[in-house]
Order: sequence, then structure tokens, then C-alpha cells
Amino acid sequence: MPDIRDRDDILHLVRTFYGAAFEDPLIGPIFTDIAHMDLEHHLPIMGDFWESVLFQAGRYRRNALALHTALNARSPLTPEHFDRWLALWTATVDELYQGPVADVAKDQAGRIAASIRLRLQGRSGSLLETIRVRPGADAPAP
Repeated sequence: MPDIRDRDDILHLVRTFYGAAFEDPLIGPIFTDIAHMDLEHHLPIMGDFWESVLFQAGRYRRNALALHTALNARSPLTPEHFDRWLALWTATVDELYQGPVADVAKDQAGRIAASIRLRLQGRSGSLLETIRVRPGADAPAP
């Protein structure tokens, strides 16, 4: 099985993923009924996003958090939604590709989902936010 090599591979991955996501009973309605997502319009945008994530292409110029915040205001996105999105993404990557870049695509998707989910909850979005100074311990100097 090949690894993700270029934009064409990314577009194939994204198109295949959204085919499954649109049909999913949990997250499909978010894409189709709430966001009214037009895949042909959205595909190059997501291509830019994932090409930037995987190959540092610097092509994505939007604010993914703002888009998800607006969507969340119309229909709250739950941890179950993020879990399903990630499960479908991971399954799609595994179905199509294998290798170091495919592994990064899955790892980064998990980080992105966790960060957006935390930020929609009003938290920092950092997976390190649970690190605390022990009560009574001196805080580190700035």
C-alpha cells in the first residue's frame, strides 16, 4: 500500500473521507443539513489544509477554529462528534495509505480534533493544560 505522496493523494483521501462522513448517521447531518457543505467547493480548501499540515505547503489561509466555532453555535459539537470524525478519518487513511506520512495524517488529525474540541469548550486547546503547580509549591519564576 502506498504512502501519501502529494496533493493528488490528499485530495483522494479527503474525497473518500467525506464520502463516508456524509453518510454517517452521527456526523453526516452536520455536514449536509447544518453546514450545507458543497464537497466540490470544499475539496480544494481541505486539500490546502492537509497539504499544509503534511507537507508544510503554507497554502491554507482560513481560520479553522472560527469556522468550527460558527458551526458549533448553530449545532453544538460534542465529544462524540469529534470521536466519530477521528475514527472515520483514521479508517479512511488506513484503507488507502500506509507509511510515515499516513501516520502523521492520523496523529495530526487527533491533535487537531482535540485542540478544536477543547477550544470550543472555552479551554486553551493545549493538551498540556492539565499540568498544574502542586499546591504550596513555589511557582517558577517568569
